Amino acid sequence: MQSARLYVGNLNYDTSEETLRKVFSQYGEVVSVNIIGRKGFGFVEMGNSEAAEKAKNSLNQTELDGRTIRVDEARPRREGNNRGGNRFGREGNFSR
Repeated sequence: MQSARLYVGNLNYDTSEETLRKVFSQYGEVVSVNIIGRKGFGFVEMGNSEAAEKAKNSLNQTELDGRTIRVDEARPRREGNNRGGNRFGREGNFSR
């Protein structure tokens, strides 16, 4: 079976990867945990889609470290750096 990634949002900045691993492991194998530094969200990769679904249904909108967390399926990563163009939404030079 293929692993499944979950997005975990509204995390307390003090929540550790170890804490997330412990909480999510109640629902199945946790392959990896990655909290995005001081951003209030992270990702948990579960061993299979059934475990991910159970964790999502059980943990979404529950309290963890004083915050109501949001758990959802992670969106696929986008290719590239998504930095095309400049701050005016155009590419290339500015001559007219």
